[in-house]
Amino acid sequence: MKPVSQYQHNRTGEDNADAHLKRQVMSREVVVAISKGKLDLDPWEQIFYGEFDGRRRKRVLVKIIRE
Repeated sequence: MKPVSQYQHNRTGEDNADAHLKRQVMSREVVVAISKGKLDLDPWEQIFYGEFDGRRRKRVLVKIIRE
């Protein structure tokens, strides 16, 4: 038995309940400063994209807020 079978959400025909839970833990957005045209990250910081729900069409929203 797959571990995902334990989620009631999956009884609706979907099989992605675990993906929804992982997204809640990982968050779905990031706010990053840009200085002089480059990402303003500290040396130990990185941005990762995690895909937990299979290969579906995605969209990216970039919002620029200026001082």
